[in-house]
Amino acid sequence: MKLVSDIVAHWAARTPDAIALKEPARSWSFTELNALIGDTASRLKARGVRAGDRAMIVCENCSGAVAIYFACTAIGAWPIVVNAKLTEREIEGICTHSEARMVLRVNGKSDLAQCIASADVDADCVPEPREERDEQNVAALIYTSGSTGEPKGVMLSHANLMFVAAATAQARAFTASDCVQAVLPMSHILGLTGVLLGSLYAGASVHLVQRFDPAASMKSLADDGLSVIIGTPSMYAMLAEYATRKGVTPIPAPRLRLISSAGAPLDMATKTAAETAFAMPLHNGYGMTECGPTISLTPLDAPRKDCGIGRLLPGIEARIAGEGAGELFVKSPGVMKGYYKAPEETAAVRDADGWLRTGDLARYDDGSWFIEGRAKEMIIRFGFNVYPAEIEGVLNAHPSVARAAVIGRAKDGSEDILAFIHAAEGAAPDVAELSVYAAARLAPYKRPSEIRLISQMPMSAAGKILKAELAAMAASA
Repeated sequence: MKLVSDIVAHWAARTPDAIALKEPARSWSFTELNALIGDTASRLKARGVRAGDRAMIVCENCSGAVAIYFACTAIGAWPIVVNAKLTEREIEGICTHSEARMVLRVNGKSDLAQCIASADVDADCVPEPREERDEQNVAALIYTSGSTGEPKGVMLSHANLMFVAAATAQARAFTASDCVQAVLPMSHILGLTGVLLGSLYAGASVHLVQRFDPAASMKSLADDGLSVIIGTPSMYAMLAEYATRKGVTPIPAPRLRLISSAGAPLDMATKTAAETAFAMPLHNGYGMTECGPTISLTPLDAPRKDCGIGRLLPGIEARIAGEGAGELFVKSPGVMKGYYKAPEETAAVRDADGWLRTGDLARYDDGSWFIEGRAKEMIIRFGFNVYPAEIEGVLNAHPSVARAAVIGRAKDGSEDILAFIHAAEGAAPDVAELSVYAAARLAPYKRPSEIRLISQMPMSAAGKILKAELAAMAASA
């Protein structure tokens, strides 16, 4: 298999009756999914979608979205997978920037043929030129969440995605007997590559989940034969809290062999709670959209007791700028072709030798890489470097805290430390008590200057805290 569009056809020829996708209403074998993709590709071409056109898929996790995605790659169009939870303003912004030929909206109840037949076609769209080598053509145009500015379109080739799909499938030991829960949105690069493509690459089946719900996930673990879950720390925190509250620990999951955290920084409180609830290690990893996304994973045979992000995937190199904790640079076959229509921004993060500037602060110790935080998020207080992740880890360990987020705010040539707290269900945190708790565990220059309780933590669809929104809240207060 060389192209993303080869994956389903490969298994349809070898294990035609094996289940590729599971939905609440039905399952799709590899043969059935391959036929659906072929029919969808024919319908898209009949509506005028060409190689090099950008086709926008506004969706939730469902078989229709999967079929449209693979159909686009089969005809050479650039699929732009967009979360249906985005506002119309955000969707329109991506559509305008990408100059999409067609915008398709699909959910678990959509009639796929009607969805394609009723979609508007932009007659003025100009196709992008094709690369000489098929594997260098774009197989996904993923727009970043835009938490620090306007979203950028990350161009990922077939070669990028196939490298990550194969490497993560091998690292996680996926086999055709696995059933992998796809709760992360396929509009997020981790949900697309690490879950959907990585699973199908190995011939495993994918259990599509449109919206995360702890009760539904518990039932699915008991009844649906799930063997692998890849989710965000917030998802594991909610599952652990729900299972503990219901008195169902360890969580009944007869076929479960692997739980892995990704998509956002993992803290020890969440790791400990999840491992207690599942009675198995919670693995961890690290990646970014511009790398397709996975860069490192903790080994299955050597789970860590800390929140290290494990070892680099084979074929990936890394280096740190400076000594100790410094900015991380990586070189990988998964590194993007570039940002769409933004050559200057591309040049700012990727050099001529292929090294990508991640913007993350990292260190290497005891056989594992560790992420200390974002370079741009680092707070300089009284001349000391302060990493928000460390403070967040301390606050997250408090029983009344569901999620903590820390930002800096300039003041008198230094920076204040602001901590935002979302309370655990049924808890009523006391700010003074939290301050005492933090003071007992943090050096004076790391202690929050101010702690604010908020009713809801601003989160992206992929489970990342939107710190730009917290900064705006702080500025307007």
